[in-house]
Amino acid sequence: MSQVRAWVPGVPGIAEAFHARFTDHVYPPHAHDTWTLMVVDDGVIRYDLHRHEHGAPTGTVLLLPPHIAHTGRAATAHGFRKRVLYLESDVVDTTLAGRVVDEPTLLDDLLHRRLDQLHRSLDEPGGALEAESRLALITDRIARRFGMPAPSGPSGLAGELRDLLDARLVEGITLREAGSLLHADPAHLVRSFGREFGLPPHRYLVGRRVEAARRRLLDGEPIADVATAVGFHDQSHLHRHFTRMLGVTPRKFAAGP
Repeated sequence: MSQVRAWVPGVPGIAEAFHARFTDHVYPPHAHDTWTLMVVDDGVIRYDLHRHEHGAPTGTVLLLPPHIAHTGRAATAHGFRKRVLYLESDVVDTTLAGRVVDEPTLLDDLLHRRLDQLHRSLDEPGGALEAESRLALITDRIARRFGMPAPSGPSGLAGELRDLLDARLVEGITLREAGSLLHADPAHLVRSFGREFGLPPHRYLVGRRVEAARRRLLDGEPIADVATAVGFHDQSHLHRHFTRMLGVTPRKFAAGP
């Protein structure tokens, strides 16, 4: 039995997301032109990479380099369930490929938790900035694990990123674009912002949008119009974040005492 869900998330750096459950499917030798970053959610996967056999049990993370042949199959009759991100080849430093081939199965609780959060954010309408922020921290974790130094940058980046977020409140901005404008690595931007302001960039942006929505709601504007006017994907997107932050729905908030 096979269950498959595949889509293009629209997040810079992620070429495809792929969720699947397989019992008897056997992947023949093949290679991708992307990095393969996988979470094993259930079961055990056996796979060959560069002519060496490996195993990946539940709770582990697999990282496979571009252009290196590999296979895949269930190690038991129970099958396996996995969540995969195919990352553009420049998202992870390609000089790490040799070290990754030597250690493709990773037992790393922090990396696993961040990947789970990223996959969950991909199902959130309007969650692209959150997903991109989480991806930056994931690739930074991978780089550090395999011996790459953490990127550094000039001071004042947090304030500059805040100004960008404020200026692009409605239309938003990707981390890749912000990094290009500020000449900084996206992961360094996320870390700097968190140190300075105590929360990641995507949460800051959501908070500012909620604040803007409050004022419009109290002025009597329709909720659906407010949602899009302040940068939310739609009314349900506003409802979810507004209620989470303020403990009251936009409709009850606007109704007053």
